[in-house]
Amino acid sequence: MVVLTAKASKGKIAVILLILLSIAALLIVLCTHAEKGAAESTAVRAATNNERVAYLESFGWELDPKPAETQEVRIPQELPEVLQKYNTLQQSQGFDLTDYSGKTVKRYVYQVTNYPDTADSYFATLLVYDGAVIGGDVSSAAQSGIMQGFAYPGGTTGQSETQSQTGQTGTSSRSAQPTA
Repeated sequence: MVVLTAKASKGKIAVILLILLSIAALLIVLCTHAEKGAAESTAVRAATNNERVAYLESFGWELDPKPAETQEVRIPQELPEVLQKYNTLQQSQGFDLTDYSGKTVKRYVYQVTNYPDTADSYFATLLVYDGAVIGGDVSSAAQSGIMQGFAYPGGTTGQSETQSQTGQTGTSSRSAQPTA
């Protein structure tokens, strides 16, 4: 049997432990930063009007590039029932408004000019926080109109599954979005 012994003072042990703790803290910071960077890289940039319009057009929508409405809205700490239903639509698109509870976000509304098979007015709404899309919808201006996700209905750029999955037909877009 071989026994190794080392003579170390309390000071040397303390320095070694301090170095090991520093390395561990550095690794934690680097891993957290890498995860945050990965999340930011998947966020859809919408800091400029051109980025917002391009995002909506990527679904097949044609729209007036000048926002019909721009305002700041606050997402409540606890979502009331109507916003919980609206958040269900957002979750079906990969967004979640509960991540922004208590935060003030920008709401951009664009008039859609190519909603299929209707003469009604439709609007695309984007919710933007810190220059990134965090949610939105396409909805009819009619009181009994529909609200759906960004997917173009029945087109090659997407499907309108979001509307039927979340039961948003007949929901006014004005009552289901965060208010100022």
